[in-house]
Amino acid sequence: MSSAAVSSARAVPAGRDLTLDLTRVACVVLVVFVHILFTGVGRRADGSLLIERTVEGQSWFDAASWILNIMPLFFVVGGYSARAGWRSAQARGEDAVGFVRLRLVRLAHPALPVFVFFTAALGAARLLGIDPGLVDTVAIGIGSPLWFLAAYLLAQALAPWMIGLHSRYGIRVPAVLLLGALATDALRFVVAGGVLGIPHVAATGYGIGSELFGLPNVAFVWLFAQQIGFFLFDGWFARRRARQLLGLIVLGYLCVWGLVSLGGYSGNMLSNQWPPTAPLAILAVVQAAALALLNRPLTALMRTRAAQSAVLLIGSRLMTVYLWHLPMIMVLTGVELVLPFPMPAPGSALWWWTRVPFLLVVLAAVWVLSLWLGRYERAPRMGDAPTAPVLALAVALFLAPVLAITAYGLDLLLAACALVATIAALALVGAVPLSRSEAAIPARTSRGQ
Repeated sequence: MSSAAVSSARAVPAGRDLTLDLTRVACVVLVVFVHILFTGVGRRADGSLLIERTVEGQSWFDAASWILNIMPLFFVVGGYSARAGWRSAQARGEDAVGFVRLRLVRLAHPALPVFVFFTAALGAARLLGIDPGLVDTVAIGIGSPLWFLAAYLLAQALAPWMIGLHSRYGIRVPAVLLLGALATDALRFVVAGGVLGIPHVAATGYGIGSELFGLPNVAFVWLFAQQIGFFLFDGWFARRRARQLLGLIVLGYLCVWGLVSLGGYSGNMLSNQWPPTAPLAILAVVQAAALALLNRPLTALMRTRAAQSAVLLIGSRLMTVYLWHLPMIMVLTGVELVLPFPMPAPGSALWWWTRVPFLLVVLAAVWVLSLWLGRYERAPRMGDAPTAPVLALAVALFLAPVLAITAYGLDLLLAACALVATIAALALVGAVPLSRSEAAIPARTSRGQ
């Protein structure tokens, strides 16, 4: 273990719940691993390129996705952090504008080099005349995780007001959000059934017909998960006994099974992720209960210096890992294709055995990349706070192209739009450094920040 890692472990702020840091890191590493399982690349007998989503062809995958899709938990933990962060911000005399601006910058700043890369890579591919079909396949794949930027920022931007509603109305807030999610799903399924005469149309692998009617659930579902995080912060789950938490988990899964059995919903929880559907909201409760149930062993684990060092090291580069792991997977796979390396056939026994080593290689490669990109994890020095309308415009500017990429697939035009919009959003909130030498403000280490 390096001396820097040991120092990081010793510098844990008092009162910080490291089990939440562990949860964030575990969620992102699991996302990376699932994407590796999805990326089946090899060559056919005739030497032609084979690209498939290998793991989806497995009979067990739908059932496994009920556990493997941990994005609801990420929003739950985000809600916990937002609740803690807003309390700290109020204690320092900050208002909602400062709170939201910081969260916008912490998402948009790391995304900036990603959009530069996508714009340059897709532009170069067009100039070089690379097969557009292959470019579209790869671009849609590496752009797929970007939905998180829009959904998470939307939830965090509304957090101060949602916390106020939570304090006033409690359980009634998530109840209304869940009803909204169910109503949105019902409308979407009615449209998909052609009852309103609106056809389902697919383009570049993404729906642009009935799926658009599910967009309100970007708010309903993920705000619901965030509200569950508020309850986690308040200690509601901690006050439940183990058997009560187990009962909540079982009841939640029964509700998910009931919804899937009704039809319309996919048995694959990853397929329910865009647009998000009500089963994911219920999974947020299940996963929050599971996190509370595991709190004691996780706390014991995080008392060890090795676990603290690993979690704090990876946690300081978490956005870099999330945003860059798929481009790195594609780059490493491309290297395998170009160099005379034997590539196991996707789905073969050897392919499965090499997935964990490949995960370690990807994480190591992203870590090397983070030695330079890690600076974007820190908020740059910021000028005067914007007015509320200007901040709202900045948030909308950043959200719009990201949502478009998620709905229609990544291409050169949308990548360029996202790049311009991200620069504009950062400029509007006064978060663009004046020079390369300008020092960056380290991320706050107080609990929830």
